[in-house]
Amino acid sequence: MKWEDRINHLQKKLEEQDLAGALIFYSRDVLYYTGTAQPSYLVILPDDYRLFIRSGYAFARDDIFVDKEKVEEERHLDKIFNKISDDISKGPCRIGTELDILTVEQLGQFKKAFCDYDFVNISPIILEQRKTKDPSEIEKIRKACEAIHRGHEAVLAALKEGITELELAAAVENAHRLAGHEGIFFIRQPDFFMSRGPISSGENLFKTSGVVYTITGVGLSPAVPAGPSRRRLSKGDLVVVDIPVNVEGYHADQTRTYSLGKANENAISMYVDLMTIADHLISSMRMGMKCSEIYGMAVEKASALGRKGQFQSFGGGRRSRLIGHGIGLELNEPPIPSEYDQSPVENGYVIALDMHMLDKSVGVVKLEDMILIKEEGNEILTKSARGLYEV
Repeated sequence: MKWEDRINHLQKKLEEQDLAGALIFYSRDVLYYTGTAQPSYLVILPDDYRLFIRSGYAFARDDIFVDKEKVEEERHLDKIFNKISDDISKGPCRIGTELDILTVEQLGQFKKAFCDYDFVNISPIILEQRKTKDPSEIEKIRKACEAIHRGHEAVLAALKEGITELELAAAVENAHRLAGHEGIFFIRQPDFFMSRGPISSGENLFKTSGVVYTITGVGLSPAVPAGPSRRRLSKGDLVVVDIPVNVEGYHADQTRTYSLGKANENAISMYVDLMTIADHLISSMRMGMKCSEIYGMAVEKASALGRKGQFQSFGGGRRSRLIGHGIGLELNEPPIPSEYDQSPVENGYVIALDMHMLDKSVGVVKLEDMILIKEEGNEILTKSARGLYEV
């Protein structure tokens, strides 16, 4: 897909939704349509577009892949309105913006500058468009998968008795950074906080924070209750490492399970069954299949293996009703293979299949891989071998 196609696609959606235009401000969306993440307002009209750079103009001019003639430096919304008022006055009095992440204060500023217009949420339209990854996006995701593999190699080199979860996480994060990780990840949720990524071991595997709905780790303090702790690893511990990366704007998410020393036979058996479920989904997912159907296949396979009680369990009767998430410019984005997402998967979607099993008498094992949905057969994008590692 050429960059013009991205903007043209949104312009058609504006017309279908009877919108005068779109005022896009969120950095990931601006990056998607223009090539820069500098603070900006991107105005898209049914037959035109303008990029107003709020700061970092010199950077933005070098970054962008859009027409430089349509880019200028301007941070004041009232002045932006004056520059485009003639173009939007001919259309309906409704403008799309990303209301899901716009603060009330910001919305007040928007309404003050565009006083005769109503603002409606355009995020679902943008996220629907972003589900399908073009070849340039897939190439960046492949780079991210290579970087996350370097973190896996760091685990194999650093994991030893007496090391703390924090020290192990630092080794992984260092390898990620040296491989090109930007050092940050994006989740489209106000006030979201977490460490650089979940990592947990031993008894901590049974302690799941409310910050994210997965195996989280306990963190260093109540201030950020997820991620590595100062717990020291002992022989026989299971260790789950789920630290994502972001390379050139695109994320990779991978989880591997390790055993410090020989793994318990019951843990190995549980992991083999978990991988059997994952393999079943990877080979069975097809274009047009609903996310809820994919979730149903996973639960059905777990039941057939006698693992329904352990599959996606957090203990105490709590259970995850999702088995993964879309991934791209944001770490978690649509579609969401889950009990409740009825949307279909299509060619070019990238899904992180994220599944675990928990048994109080055995431990916790987890496996996560990124899958590219393809007409000719799905492809595993993550590179690290997928077995249970005994180190």
